[in-house]
Amino acid sequence: MNAVSQSAMTIACAKCPLRSLPIFGERTLLDASTVQAFKIGELTVAPGGTILLEHARASHLFTVLSGWAFRYKTFEDGRRQIINYALPGDFLGLQASMSEVMGHGIEALTDSVLCVFPRDKLWSFFAADAQLAYDITWLAASQERTLDEQIVSLGRRTALERVAYLLWHLFDKARELGMTKRNRLDLPMRQSHLADTLGLSVVHTNKTLQKLRKEGSIELDERTLRVVDEEALKNLARVDEVENIPRPLI
Repeated sequence: MNAVSQSAMTIACAKCPLRSLPIFGERTLLDASTVQAFKIGELTVAPGGTILLEHARASHLFTVLSGWAFRYKTFEDGRRQIINYALPGDFLGLQASMSEVMGHGIEALTDSVLCVFPRDKLWSFFAADAQLAYDITWLAASQERTLDEQIVSLGRRTALERVAYLLWHLFDKARELGMTKRNRLDLPMRQSHLADTLGLSVVHTNKTLQKLRKEGSIELDERTLRVVDEEALKNLARVDEVENIPRPLI
């Protein structure tokens, strides 16, 4: 790891700022004490720091407490595919509990703080608390649905639809976390990140963003996104919404 520091717990699970958000549903002090017993510390990562290294063994699991990160895979020639983005509340590293090594890497986009859990105690944690085991399964299923949409984007959406969907998805996810204000969201990624997510060149991504601006559904100034007409953006992105279910929190 680089640009990383680990510390003892500084935020008690019962006082976690994420627990008050409506999307996480109701959580009791009993839930908090169970998670607290599983948590071993917190990790602070600077932008560009490695959270989990691709093709490496991982001894820890993480929950994003604050900040942005992204999952990625790389080729030998340096090309990179960004799989998806992690925001507060997302669970990282579960794949390493199912296989010997990580099939993808995870890098911090911004200054980030993560809750740290021991990988080798995951299964005993599952056995001890069925509800929280279900919560982790829910998170895995939610990530699978996000990957489904990514596959659809890369395979069938046009460049304009891909960009529209990605921006709407990030805006909608951040809005649930209280990270937007007046339909504005500060995006920490550069156009190269968007290009690596969408399977486009940086030049094509730039031209597509310009075209999307002209459509009038968004404004994008530097790295600040403002959604002007959400319905128009969703229609353009071919968003297939399902009923939102409160997210679990670990």
